[in-house]
Amino acid sequence: MMMNKTSTRSFNKFLPYLLHYRLELILSLILGIVSGLATVWMTYAVGQAVDTMIGSSQVDFSKLYTILALLGGILVVTVISQWLIQLLGNRLSYLSVAELRKDTFAKLNQLPLNYYDRHAHGDIISRFTNDMDNISSAGTVVFNQLFSGAAVVIIAFIFMVRLSFILTLVVLVTTPIIFLVNWLVATASQKNFAAQQKIVGTISGFVSEMIGNQKIVKAFQREQIMEQQFGAMNQDLYVQGQKAQFSSSLTNPLSRFIDHLSYVAIGLVGGLLILNGSTAVTVGVISSFTIYSTQFTKPFIELSGMITQIQTALAGIERTFEILEQQPETPDDKQALTLTNISGEVTFDHVSFSYTPTRPLIEDFTLEVNAGETIAIVGKTGAGKSTLVNLLMRFYDVDKGMIYVDKQPINRITRDSLRKGFGMVLQDTWLFDGTIRDNLTYGNSEATDDTIRHALQKTHTAEFIQRLPQGLDTEIGSHGIKISEGQRQLLTIARTMISNPPMLILDEATSSVDTLTEKHIQSAFLEIMKGRTSFVIAHRLSTIKNADKILVMEQGKIVEIGDHHSLLAVPNGYYRALYEAQFEQQTAKK
Repeated sequence: MMMNKTSTRSFNKFLPYLLHYRLELILSLILGIVSGLATVWMTYAVGQAVDTMIGSSQVDFSKLYTILALLGGILVVTVISQWLIQLLGNRLSYLSVAELRKDTFAKLNQLPLNYYDRHAHGDIISRFTNDMDNISSAGTVVFNQLFSGAAVVIIAFIFMVRLSFILTLVVLVTTPIIFLVNWLVATASQKNFAAQQKIVGTISGFVSEMIGNQKIVKAFQREQIMEQQFGAMNQDLYVQGQKAQFSSSLTNPLSRFIDHLSYVAIGLVGGLLILNGSTAVTVGVISSFTIYSTQFTKPFIELSGMITQIQTALAGIERTFEILEQQPETPDDKQALTLTNISGEVTFDHVSFSYTPTRPLIEDFTLEVNAGETIAIVGKTGAGKSTLVNLLMRFYDVDKGMIYVDKQPINRITRDSLRKGFGMVLQDTWLFDGTIRDNLTYGNSEATDDTIRHALQKTHTAEFIQRLPQGLDTEIGSHGIKISEGQRQLLTIARTMISNPPMLILDEATSSVDTLTEKHIQSAFLEIMKGRTSFVIAHRLSTIKNADKILVMEQGKIVEIGDHHSLLAVPNGYYRALYEAQFEQQTAKK
C-alpha cells in the first residue's frame, strides 16, 4: 500500500537477501504469533477481571485472583517473546544489509572505469554508508513489529468477532481510513525522500573533494566561495528534507486521531446496546473492546510512525540497486588466453577511440613496438597520451582496430594476465593505510626482504625508511605517520620494481621529486627497463633522451616519431619546439 512500483520492484530485489536467513524469519514468525496471542489474551482477561466486579462489595475475589495470576504468566511470555523478536529482527536486518554491502562492493570491482568517471566518489561512498545504514535501521524497526503486529491484528479480530459483531464493525470502519491516509502520504512523500537522498549523495561528494583538496582551496583563497556553494546545497537539502519530513510526519497524528474517534464510537455504541438490554455486551466487554481497538489499529499506526524511515530506506534500496544493476566490465572470452612468459611485443593496429561518441580522441593510430624497446610518449595536454595507457591495460576497449601483445589480440587475453604483465608508476601516487612493507609488496606478496632492500636502495629510500620508528613495519596513512608526496612517489616506484613485471608503464613517474633524486631514479629505471618493453609518458623531455622511440602526439595522432637526436634535427618540428620551449624555461629559471 505504501510503495509505488519503483519501490516495490526495489524491495523485491532486496527480498532474496532477507530469505538468506530463513531460520530467523521462521522463528520471528512463531514468536510473533506467540506474542500476538499473549497480548490479545491479556486483553480478554482484563475484560473478565472487570466483570468480576459486579458492584459495591460484590467482587468475586477467587476468580479475580486466578485471572490476575494468569495475567502475570501471560505478561512474562509477552516480554520474553518481544525480546527475542527484537534480537532476531536486529540480526536479520543487519546481516541481510551486510550481504548487500558485500555484493555491492564486489560489483564495484566489476564495473568499468567509465562508471567512476561519471559518478562522484563521495556519492558512491554515501550509498555504502548513509543509504545502507538507513536500510538496516528501518529493517530493524519494521521486523521488530511486523510478525507480532500481524498476529495481533488477526487474533484480535477473531476475539472481537466472538465478543460482539456490531462493535467489531465499528472498529473495522476506521481501519480503511488509516490505510487511505498512509497511502496518500506515502505517495506524496516518496519522491521527496528520493530527492533528499540524492542531495545527500551530492553533498557527500562535495565534502569529500573539499577535504581531500584543502591545500588547493586555501592556496586559491576559495574558502568563502566553497562555503557559499555548500550553503546552497545545504539549503536545497533543508528544503527537500523539510518537504519529505513534513509530509511523512502527518501520517502518525492523523492515524491516532482516527483511532481515538473509534474509542468514542465504541463507547457510544456499546452504551446504547447495554441501555437497549443487550446481554452479550457488558462493561467488561466494552473495556476489552477499547483495548482491542487500540491493538487492532496499533500496528497500522506504528507503521505510519515509521513511514519516514521506511521511505528513506526504500530510496536507499533504489540507489544501492542502481549500482548492482550497472553493466559490469565486459567479461573475458571463455577461450581467452592466459599470457605467460611475456616477451613484450606490442602492436597498435589502426586503433580509434573516444570517451564520448561526439568527440573523437584517437583516430587510426598504428604503432609497432619490439620487445624490450623503450617508447616515450610526449605531447600537449589532451593529446591522448594517457589514453593509450588506458587502452593498453584494457581499462577501456577500443572502438575500432586492435591492440596486440605478443601477437595476441588483447580482447582474447584474460585481463588479469594482461594487467599482471605491466608494472605501473603513475603521476597520482596511491598508498593505502597500512605498513610500508604491505604497500611495497602489494604487487608481489612473496617478495623477500633482500628483494625489498634492493628496490629501496635503487630508489634511494632505504635510509629514509631506516629512520622510521618501526622501519618497514611502520604504519603510514590516516592512522600512521605522514610522509611527503615525493616520498610517496619513491615508494610507488620501489613497489613496481619489487613486482618485477615484464613490461612497464611510467606516467610522469618523477613529477614529485627533486632534480638530484630524479637522476638517481632515472638510473634505477634504466636498470629495471633493460630487456623490458617500457612506455614512458613524460613532460620533462630531459628524462627520455635515451628512449628507442619517441612518439609526439597531437589530437590523438602521431605527428612525429623517432629518437631524440633525429627529432631535434627536424626543422620547425613539434618535438624540437617542445624541447626548445622547455630549455628556454630552464635557462630562464637559472
